[in-house]
Amino acid sequence: MRRHEIEQEAWERIEGLLPGKAGDPGVTAADNRLFINAVFWIAKTGAPWRDLPPRLGPWNTVFQRFNRWSKKGVWQKVAEALAGDPDLEWLMIDSTVVRAHQHAAGKKGGKKASSWAGARGASAPRSMSRSMPTATRCGSC
Repeated sequence: MRRHEIEQEAWERIEGLLPGKAGDPGVTAADNRLFINAVFWIAKTGAPWRDLPPRLGPWNTVFQRFNRWSKKGVWQKVAEALAGDPDLEWLMIDSTVVRAHQHAAGKKGGKKASSWAGARGASAPRSMSRSMPTATRCGSC
């Protein structure tokens, strides 16, 4: 199994939810797992559709199928089936919710950092001229 492919346990949980089974109307899909692996590859790498490796199928075919499944709500069902047991091996941490301890800012006894937000009425940064506005609009735009 390659790095961006769906694991067997997860595949067994979603296999019955996917369109293209023998009893479903339309064409019987023989490559649902390959298609899921292609979508996982795109999602995990963040690459554009056109960069999809050829072993996973033609990028436009994969994109069109992804789009059809999105409109039918298939991805919602897949997400609900996989959400029951979260895989904590891959965890995203957003820096907007992570706070550092107050002592993590610098070494003990070091120079205290000044806050521009708290320094109301303080002088402008030395890199900017006092006559230079901080934000301007083009008068002719």
